[in-house]
Amino acid sequence: MEKLTAKASIQIQKKVNDVFDAIIMANKMSNYFIESGTGNLETNQTVYWKFPEFNDTFPVIGKKIIPNEYISFSWNPEPNMFVEIFLQSHPDQSTVVKIIEHEMDRTEEGIKKMMQQTEGWANFLACLKASLEYNINLRKGAFEFMSTK
Repeated sequence: MEKLTAKASIQIQKKVNDVFDAIIMANKMSNYFIESGTGNLETNQTVYWKFPEFNDTFPVIGKKIIPNEYISFSWNPEPNMFVEIFLQSHPDQSTVVKIIEHEMDRTEEGIKKMMQQTEGWANFLACLKASLEYNINLRKGAFEFMSTK
């Protein structure tokens, strides 16, 4: 059966190394995405992300990291949830970020998960852009309605 993927992309008016660091460094991610992390994303390392609206921490396993080009990780313990982030530098010093999350079954549940993950990654990218370009944390207070605290 053919599988589904979630996809999102955006162009950010910052140099690729700034965008890369904002995605892999826990202290920078806390400006727009997570509340805290136990470390930076690295190849073959597990870190734990804490989101402000949830009590739990979530394990994230770094798979392959190529500075300023590519970041991949899996969400553990979700089976087959593999995220790839592609960074493309442009001559105007901007960076195009493309995210693909693999893979969901072509079922009613899989379609719902794919739609949720696409929405989530689009939000991640909007928050990343707002943080890097305007120093605004769009996530702050945005998901209180989902809180499990």
